[in-house]
Amino acid sequence: MTTLPIVPLALATLLSVHGYRKKSLSPSGAAAAFVVGLLMMSGGTIVFGVALIGFYLTGSRATKYGKKRKAQLEDGFHEAGYRTGWQVMCNSAAAFVAAFVWNVLFFPSGPQGMLAGLLNVNVAGALGLRKGSIPTYDSKTWCPTDGAVADGWSRALLHFACCLGDTLASELGILSRSQPRLITTFRPVPPGTNGAMSVGGTIASVVGGLIVGALVGGTLVLENAACGVGVLVETVGWGMAAGGIGSLVSDTTITGMESDTDTKYYDAVID
Repeated sequence: MTTLPIVPLALATLLSVHGYRKKSLSPSGAAAAFVVGLLMMSGGTIVFGVALIGFYLTGSRATKYGKKRKAQLEDGFHEAGYRTGWQVMCNSAAAFVAAFVWNVLFFPSGPQGMLAGLLNVNVAGALGLRKGSIPTYDSKTWCPTDGAVADGWSRALLHFACCLGDTLASELGILSRSQPRLITTFRPVPPGTNGAMSVGGTIASVVGGLIVGALVGGTLVLENAACGVGVLVETVGWGMAAGGIGSLVSDTTITGMESDTDTKYYDAVID
């Protein structure tokens, strides 16, 4: 029988209400954050929840940093961020699905397994797995980074590393003293131009990935007796790579969507 996850419920409520009161989240954003937070912080491991909280708190702090300068450069700037439900889902969807699937497979007695049962969703069958071949998570005997069972963990890590890297690049890169350059042509552009990168923004994106990697790896080492210190080195490395690459891909995609026969410069950032 699935027990009520008291601690995750309390944390999800606290963070969503705090975000709403501080205007970091809109009403729909707070509601979405509560659902995502509850399901990601519940289950067999706290790794997913720690990554989510680290992403949210670091991203929120970066949004508020240098608000006076950002107000001069960004059209419609809101000092607290005011993320909507759609933005919350976009920033957590892939990791949310990965965490949900991982818990359904390896910790079926948790709330995710119960929800999958109520919805009559056969996750194992959809992935072509036999239920009898899937081990139940045991923090004393195997580490989530083991090759045979690492998919959910790795996707959640890379997702949040990419997202936080891109968030820090956007929120801190605009304050960089170095000249931003358009990713496709390397031409100098004004600070706050979509599709542009600066030295400061690039460093921030890598640091964002490092933060997520350190949180994930550190949590695994502390929580799981089967995870060695080498896991921390691995997660930090993958996190830094994902943070930098995620920001690069984001800028390249935005530039491709906004480009035409003439190079356009934007004095405002469209988030």
